[in-house]
Amino acid sequence: MKVDIKKVFSKSDERAEIHVVTVTEEIQSAVDLLENNRRSIPVINTEETVMCPLDKVYYIESVDKRTFVYTKNKCFETRYRLYELEGLLSYEFFRCSKSMIINVKKIASVKAEFNARLRAFLLNGEEVIISRNYVKDLKGKLGLM
Repeated sequence: MKVDIKKVFSKSDERAEIHVVTVTEEIQSAVDLLENNRRSIPVINTEETVMCPLDKVYYIESVDKRTFVYTKNKCFETRYRLYELEGLLSYEFFRCSKSMIINVKKIASVKAEFNARLRAFLLNGEEVIISRNYVKDLKGKLGLM
């Protein structure tokens, strides 16, 4: 994609113009960033609901009909179900098993496991198993194919 930057002399003259064939998730994410619309989801922190920015989320897991959002060193609960979150999340997120969605940008490395599964090592030191049904799609997202 070609990018042009032109200097203006007034804050009120600043603008971005994007010419695309179709608006993909990547383009929408760039638009959100330019408009300072940090996407976030509501989570429960002790007894109050707060907004958790998506760029802070490492993974989301469903356990015993409850959904938990994991950041670098905290865990929150959310009222959303995984299938509801899949529709809200940006292209950086990937369903890696029936009970988990992972932020692809938080993967440090992956290693092949038995039974055609992958083990993902996250930037915060945690490890997540990628179910064999989702391995091919993840490899495509990571450019490993």
